[in-house]
Amino acid sequence: MKIVMIVPGSGGTFYCENCLRDTALIQALRRRGHDVVMVPMYLPFFTDEPGVAGESPVFFGGINVYLQEKCALFRYAPVWLKRWLDAPWLLGRLARRSGSTRAYGMGRMTLSMLQGMEGHHAAELERMVEWLAREGKPDVVQISTALLIGLARRLRERLGAPVVCLLQDEDTWLDALDDPYKDLCWNAIRDRLKDVDGWVAVSQYYADFFARRTGLADKALSVVYPGIDPSGYGERADVPVDPVRPLTIGYLSKMTESLGLGVLVEAFMLLKANPRFKDLRLRAMGGLLGGEDTAFVGRLKAQLAAQGMLNDVEFRPELDRASRIEFLRTLTVLSVPAPDGAAFGTFLLESMAAGVPVVQPKSGAFPEIIEATGGGLCYTPGTPAGLAEALEQLLGDPDRVAELGQRGRLAVLAQFTVEQMAEKMIKAYRP
Repeated sequence: MKIVMIVPGSGGTFYCENCLRDTALIQALRRRGHDVVMVPMYLPFFTDEPGVAGESPVFFGGINVYLQEKCALFRYAPVWLKRWLDAPWLLGRLARRSGSTRAYGMGRMTLSMLQGMEGHHAAELERMVEWLAREGKPDVVQISTALLIGLARRLRERLGAPVVCLLQDEDTWLDALDDPYKDLCWNAIRDRLKDVDGWVAVSQYYADFFARRTGLADKALSVVYPGIDPSGYGERADVPVDPVRPLTIGYLSKMTESLGLGVLVEAFMLLKANPRFKDLRLRAMGGLLGGEDTAFVGRLKAQLAAQGMLNDVEFRPELDRASRIEFLRTLTVLSVPAPDGAAFGTFLLESMAAGVPVVQPKSGAFPEIIEATGGGLCYTPGTPAGLAEALEQLLGDPDRVAELGQRGRLAVLAQFTVEQMAEKMIKAYRP
């Protein structure tokens, strides 16, 4: 099967679930003998595997798209200038700017992308489809988010192939847009639902959510859980937790306020004040910081320093697979307490693969994933005290840590590998 996968990049500077999902899927499909053409958009992307994109150019380079929205005259700039602005080194620098992956102020550009050939970037869309046409007719085209639905109609017309759309956390971007673009963009997606031949959500929670928000019929949606390669994470859950090693809470995701890192720090300080947990540690990993996130983490450090706890907390910038595995092996429990939940949570799979149980709020898809794996606990979100209480249940019970860690690891091996994801996606491509 010849599969075109159109994947927007995050810049490669922070923990990006969609990037991990897409690149792992590409590699798994290629191992099965499928011809997968990966087409990157906007920015470089975060991947554990080098060379995934092959010889494909970057389309809709982030600098070009931004300038064309801000200045209509730039739409007529010479081709050589536009191509120079798509240079990987320059896009990499853009990725480190705080605004490059934030929604507020990006409403007009988002709407234009959703409008496809009727938007401001029709020429770039035509360049993409002509390049793909020269690559040969595909059997299916996959767009990795509904935020790219504006591409679907022209892709289907020019390539003569069905278009399948993956769904994961589009609402996080759309609902953060400035007015009136939030409603305009949701309406644009509703207007273009018919341009897509198949829909795949990463959880039942998100399938139901997207159907409610857009009016898409439930029967049109499939659910395929993301998967990871569990090799190398080790089997720490097979042995008792070392009572000598300090108890350690971990956080693995983008280090930003919206994902609950501040709530976790406050819960840590509450626990640390208890003599029972005086040696408790907190470690966070999620990539390089920039702009608002740097200021946010700076405020957290000031809070910790004021309580004399800063030396027991570590914020790490690494992102690569080996560093993530090493990091997870040092943890007792992991929590990414995003108050509004998420469509999935790949960090849950990584933690469980290392035998580390998780503590997550009862929101989004977190209860669904924890129920499916048995690899952690859910608590009612609301206050840092509620999180601290849930964490205390595990930190004070090494046997339960080992039990939940083992359950989670076995569940990942049985249900959440990248090979299983690839097998189910092939079925979704052939409804």
